[in-house]
Amino acid sequence: MSAIKPTIGERTFDVFNIIILAVLSLLFLIPFLAVFSTSFISAEESMRRGAFVLIPEKIDFGAYDMLLNRGMIIYNAYKVTLFRITVGTLLNLLFTATLAYGLSRRTLPGRNVFVLIIFITMIFHGGLIPTYMLIDKLGLKDTLWVLVIPGLISAWNLFIMRNFFLALPEELEESAIIDGATPAVILWKIIIPLSMPAIATIGLFYTVHHWNDWFGASIYINSQSKLPIQVVMRNILLTGLLQDETQVEYIRDPPPAASLKSAVVIISTLPILFVYPFIQRFFVKGMMVGSIKG
Repeated sequence: MSAIKPTIGERTFDVFNIIILAVLSLLFLIPFLAVFSTSFISAEESMRRGAFVLIPEKIDFGAYDMLLNRGMIIYNAYKVTLFRITVGTLLNLLFTATLAYGLSRRTLPGRNVFVLIIFITMIFHGGLIPTYMLIDKLGLKDTLWVLVIPGLISAWNLFIMRNFFLALPEELEESAIIDGATPAVILWKIIIPLSMPAIATIGLFYTVHHWNDWFGASIYINSQSKLPIQVVMRNILLTGLLQDETQVEYIRDPPPAASLKSAVVIISTLPILFVYPFIQRFFVKGMMVGSIKG
């Protein structure tokens, strides 16, 4: 049986669709290429051609040399970010899974009251000033733990994981209780292994939050050595200079501000660009986690 040939209209639509998508792809790609190229221009070329160029006349590594070879500010910022991502995500999953499991038990007294209290926190917030005063009184200000502890449990992620736990058959827990298993054993030996898709998705959400968040660190962190990469990038983008020049060796001919800004954007963006294609599909799956029972 011969295959059905596409009509002229279908082929025209395919060609038109390909052209439109190619043009849109170029429109999205050109700004990134402009930032990438600008990170390699020298001060002389910047003064002559302007702040941003698409194709540099001569490649100059002055901005990357200043950021990576003449100081530790970028390396310290990445250390703080990696600490926040690894330790923060592990603690987020530990406390979120534990609380979600407790709230998913139908035999828990006052379960609906606890759920209502947590839900209220999604609608009403204490405000920035009371939160700042609380952080200061707890002694968390200007410490790395202030990047982790205040956001230890996300109410949204908690409800997603709780709904996933509720969808698990109750017979599994009942049979484990008959065999003498304690609630802790049931959680870590039965519930957690069966909930790895939900846990992986929630862990991904927490990781992306820790990577993107800069506001908390900009408020609660005073020491330059404790700032994550997002805050360092923001400071350079706003001022065009390094906030703490004592962490960088003296340079007689420093790179232009546009080149320095572009270089720090590339340095802080490349890791997530390499990782994103591998984790993108988990975002789509994660939207459905805990939403369907049965």
